[in-house]
Amino acid sequence: MVDAVVEVFLGKLLNALQEESRVVIEFKDQFENLKSELQLMQSFLKDANRLKRKNQTLSSILGRLQELIYEAEDILADCEVQSKDQEAAAGNWSKRFSLSDLAAQYPTGKRLRKINKKITDIKQNISSYLQVPFLAPMPSTDDVLNHQVSHPVYDHTQVVGLEEDTQKIKDWLFEANHGLLAIGMVGMGGLGKTTTAQKVFYDRQVEDHFERRMWVSVSQTFNEEQIMRSMLRTLGDASVGDDRAELLSKINQYLLGKRYLIVMDDVWSLDNSWWLRIYQGLPKGNGSSIIITTRIEKVAQKMGVTEVRTHRPKFLSDDNSWLLFRNIAFAATGGDCVYPELEAIGKEIVEKCKGLPLAIRAVGGMMLCKSPYSSEWRRIADNFRQELADNDNLVMASLQLSYDELPLYLKSCFLCFSIYPEDCTITKDQLVHWWIGEGFIPLRTGRLATEAGEDCFSGLTNRCLIEVVDKTYNGKVHTCKIHDMVRDLVIDIAKDDAFSGSDDSSSRHLALRSDINGRHIKTNLKLRALLSTTKAGEVNKVSSSIAHNFCECRYLRVLDLSKSIFKRHLTGLLDQVGTLGHLTYLSLSNTHPLIQVPHSLEKLSSLQILDVSNCQSLKMLPSSITRLKKLTVLDVSHCGSLEYLPKGLGRLSNLQVLLGFRPARSSQSRGCRLAELGRLTRLRTLELLLTQGEEIGDDEVNVLLQLRQLQFLTISCFHSHGSDLVTKLDKFAPPPQLDELCLKFFPSEIGPAWLNPISLPMLRYLAITSGNLAKMNQRFWDHNTKVWKIECLMFESLSDLDEEWQMVHQAMSSLRIVKVSWCPKLESFPIEDVGFKGGVWKKEEQRR
Repeated sequence: MVDAVVEVFLGKLLNALQEESRVVIEFKDQFENLKSELQLMQSFLKDANRLKRKNQTLSSILGRLQELIYEAEDILADCEVQSKDQEAAAGNWSKRFSLSDLAAQYPTGKRLRKINKKITDIKQNISSYLQVPFLAPMPSTDDVLNHQVSHPVYDHTQVVGLEEDTQKIKDWLFEANHGLLAIGMVGMGGLGKTTTAQKVFYDRQVEDHFERRMWVSVSQTFNEEQIMRSMLRTLGDASVGDDRAELLSKINQYLLGKRYLIVMDDVWSLDNSWWLRIYQGLPKGNGSSIIITTRIEKVAQKMGVTEVRTHRPKFLSDDNSWLLFRNIAFAATGGDCVYPELEAIGKEIVEKCKGLPLAIRAVGGMMLCKSPYSSEWRRIADNFRQELADNDNLVMASLQLSYDELPLYLKSCFLCFSIYPEDCTITKDQLVHWWIGEGFIPLRTGRLATEAGEDCFSGLTNRCLIEVVDKTYNGKVHTCKIHDMVRDLVIDIAKDDAFSGSDDSSSRHLALRSDINGRHIKTNLKLRALLSTTKAGEVNKVSSSIAHNFCECRYLRVLDLSKSIFKRHLTGLLDQVGTLGHLTYLSLSNTHPLIQVPHSLEKLSSLQILDVSNCQSLKMLPSSITRLKKLTVLDVSHCGSLEYLPKGLGRLSNLQVLLGFRPARSSQSRGCRLAELGRLTRLRTLELLLTQGEEIGDDEVNVLLQLRQLQFLTISCFHSHGSDLVTKLDKFAPPPQLDELCLKFFPSEIGPAWLNPISLPMLRYLAITSGNLAKMNQRFWDHNTKVWKIECLMFESLSDLDEEWQMVHQAMSSLRIVKVSWCPKLESFPIEDVGFKGGVWKKEEQRR
């Protein structure tokens, strides 16, 4: 992916030259030469990158170029850090003209001249090899049009052509009576086995029929204990310290006397001894069933599946293939092909997919993000034909083409998936923070990094390269995963391009594992990112020696230690983390034991993201964090022992996301008061934790009105006390441009007066969960002069909410999605789905 590496480096170089930092300017001529050479090469690097798969010589040339770019990027980073050090020392005359600085400049200039010479030679070699002239780089069509599809436009829950398959499996389940019915779904990868199993698993009739349901992703790498822990997690039991016998006994206790359904997804192992042991411990009867999806028929047979209960998915028909493609490729127009000249080309592309759903999704997602011109579609169709001629695996050919056609910045983002284990559920925030930290995301002038990161994630989602796992009530993706065949492709590309791989001593991006080789990490001068990639319910146990070793990686940009247990106290390690001058993203979320963050973090002048969420023992943050001028994300949510944040937080003028902010009371002189938030003018997302009225001064009730870019606001009053907080909250004034508001544990029986369509005219998403709310303020219903624009609504765990649902629905005529649960006094709430103008109204049945 040398073209993507060049793109990322040029973005960083252009920013550095514009900032005109002291040391960068010292080598401005060399950096300018480097920029000019690389910009000329961009015109043919994409073609060279595709051709290198067929030619070892070209592959070797591009590999050398990529290493040179990485070396130049390291030099640039060193120059920027040195500039900051000099600026920090500017007040000290004795440090302004250090002889050591002068001595360092000579080898740096020499290295840059060598890099420029080698890159010029490589440019000539590639140009001669491809027989193409040097051309000025043309803007990518995808880059020009990306803003049109930067938001999610395709509903991934839609399936085509699986209705009969789903009904067939459901009928078998409902016929089950004695023993434990085993149903097998057998077929090649990409046929839709897992999709069908999911449709059955989440079907309302199936939910009502079974008292317990468990979904287990088995995959190629598993062990018996992991399977049982996964089963228990779906039953709500963490079971961290139990052995296998105790785990199986617990499973039996949960299922005894119950009708249950187990889905064992993607089973590979012909050795079924693990299953026989689990099977023997499961209660039988009551119509309980198991569904097994596998590519190997013998696997299903060994797990007890008979021929009469074996389902073999078929390829989609021509009509269903075209329908699936249309739904994706023309999602922006509701699945309708409004460009007649594209229909013939589209059907030609679909015909090459031979009815394989995964291939159709891949090419459909790719075409969704292309310009609607017949010349562009014809180019893709020709490239697909060529790819199929070179690759007899239809799915891999379609996925490779989809990767080749990604915008350059998305290639880097996509390859990040290569370090995650099979069937790993990945949080969107970790990915977006990683992309920001490594500079993979291009930023237009005035564009917020977090917003651009969300768009990059949507770009991969729209191309059907990411599978959505979990969403919030309003449809925003929270977690995701990738299909195992997509993972095979991304691992191969990442290994070929030295992005990541199995060798801890030379990979630039690594997953933090308990068995990671500490010596290899210490000698790995290339390492850019080290991230925790644990599966649900798992933790990393990291030895102190390994922890100290990764502090030796001087060019580390991204360090995510989340969900890790350290065998010694973290303080010593974190003191060493302060030596990582290039670090931009640090996550200590859910690490143990973390009591305090040391002052050494003030040395991380490049830090943009700091995540210490879910650290229940964390008592304080040092005042030095207020000097981290580049900080854009600060997450201290779910830190129960943290009383306040340090005074001076208002200096962090680049802050875009602040989660878990607890204002200091007047008696807490070293804490940050609410008034300081008014200086954070770039803040986009804010989570406020309020417990008593003293935390809101009389002159602070309007402070949020100063936050002109705030889009997402959460106010949580967990553990609140005193009637004065209710009084202060009622006077609170959120900014009128809010897009989403979430109220948690609201202490008053009457809703706040400012929760009305006049004060919040742009509000689209509203969630109210837990608390004492019984009635909405009268202004909430003031729809005679102004109507709500709310599209998605959630009421959850509001046991006292005593309102008439028809009034709510009348006040919010634009509702698309409704989620209501545990609101027993909400009158006349409908149980069945209701159709209404503008679409389908989705909701959850109330649980009483």
